[in-house]
Amino acid sequence: MLYTVHPSPLGELLIAGPRPGTLASVTVPGQKGGARVGPDWRRDDAAFAAAAEEFDAYFAGELTVFEAELAPAGTPFRQRVWAALDGIAYGSTLTYGELAARAGLSPRAVRAVGGAVGANPLSVIRPCHRVIGASGALTGYAGGLDRKRHLLTLEGVLRAESAVPA
Repeated sequence: MLYTVHPSPLGELLIAGPRPGTLASVTVPGQKGGARVGPDWRRDDAAFAAAAEEFDAYFAGELTVFEAELAPAGTPFRQRVWAALDGIAYGSTLTYGELAARAGLSPRAVRAVGGAVGANPLSVIRPCHRVIGASGALTGYAGGLDRKRHLLTLEGVLRAESAVPA
């Protein structure tokens, strides 16, 4: 596995993938269930230079859709939920129930959908931060609710002064 570390407003992003330009994981510091550098991993900053540029543009408010090739590992169920995450547009949110419906699942699958969202290995790129509770509350985020607020504020969903819905 190749990896690099890239600075961001969320902290140092650990970006990793099986080959140059292909991302298997993006992890923020202290992320619940996040990737960790393994003994057989090799640092290669050049391998993810394009991804680093995309992150810089996103955090500068200049990029709304990531173009990097993705190769996350996950069960078929998780892959299905993650594919539905990809359809949540920049600057918008969905509830876990709405995400379940988009994934073609029963609304009763909300807990399982929440588990798949929480296991998302591609923080920021695959927008699990855009999933909210049925009441509109900012529930759960493996990278921490402060980071979720930051991302939703960046995308215009929340106002910066109070981090409440815009």
